[in-house]
Amino acid sequence: MEHITDTRIEQSQPTAVTLGNFDGLHLGHRSLINLTKQFAEEQGLKSVVFTFSPHPMLVFKKKDDFALIMAPDEKKFQMEQMGVDTYIEYPFDAEFAAMSPEDFAIKLIFEKLNCQVLVVGEDYHFGKGAAGNYEMLKELGAERGIMVIGVPKVLYEEDRVSSSRIRRCLIEKDLEDANQMLTVPYFIMGTVKEGKKLGRTIGFPTVNIEAHPLKLFPPNGVYATKTLYKGKYYYGVTNIGKNPTVNGTVKIVETFLLDFNEMIYGEQLQTFFYKFLRSEEKFPSVEELQRQIGINAEQAREYFASEEYEHWKSEQE
Repeated sequence: MEHITDTRIEQSQPTAVTLGNFDGLHLGHRSLINLTKQFAEEQGLKSVVFTFSPHPMLVFKKKDDFALIMAPDEKKFQMEQMGVDTYIEYPFDAEFAAMSPEDFAIKLIFEKLNCQVLVVGEDYHFGKGAAGNYEMLKELGAERGIMVIGVPKVLYEEDRVSSSRIRRCLIEKDLEDANQMLTVPYFIMGTVKEGKKLGRTIGFPTVNIEAHPLKLFPPNGVYATKTLYKGKYYYGVTNIGKNPTVNGTVKIVETFLLDFNEMIYGEQLQTFFYKFLRSEEKFPSVEELQRQIGINAEQAREYFASEEYEHWKSEQE
């Protein structure tokens, strides 16, 4: 996959393009990308996904607590998994945001990308003041012989699938609905870093993931998770929080992998979240914490053996 992160986006080969922020790569995003790939294959074009970096919300700072469902490296990884030919993270700043919709569409997308087919959501808006829309793209495309396809919104349980809706689900610990809309369970990718090694002293060795600082985490607590390491999945329990029982002060993502006992510092892991088990709490003693981790590990085993998990098992394993 070609990955472009600057303004040198010119394409010599004709392309099929889709536009958007694509945070989370949910059902709606995937419908756009899959349709783009379909047109590319049928018409002998290169498939291009055009997005922005950083996310516009981080530039405009309309929400102080805004965070990404997928960190940049996670989204790039998923684009590769989806088989996209070219993935563009175009630099986004206030100057770029002031570009007229016509210039964005004609000079950047149609001309520089050598676009022959453009796929967007019917509610897509772009350019200065978000004045550009699907109808404008369709008119501008028709003048230049470019096919512009508008994709209707995708629904889940009779409501529109969106990144903001998924964020709310994650914040409310509703992993089932979030994961259904994401199609791939919410995950955190990161490098294993050395921790305090306290888990080993109580019989539950853990791996600590150092995740992207702009990543959206579910609320602090313990979750049933599954971790991919060197092509193999391991069930486990993951704690997001500060480990108050042992006077922790910094948020960490700490996973106890069932039936696993290797030292893997510096390795890359992908941990998928399936079910919320309990909130973070401070226990009166390390022994009580040890007992609770044992209970949570058994709860995780029961979940991964249940019908509730069966759908994801058939999808991933």
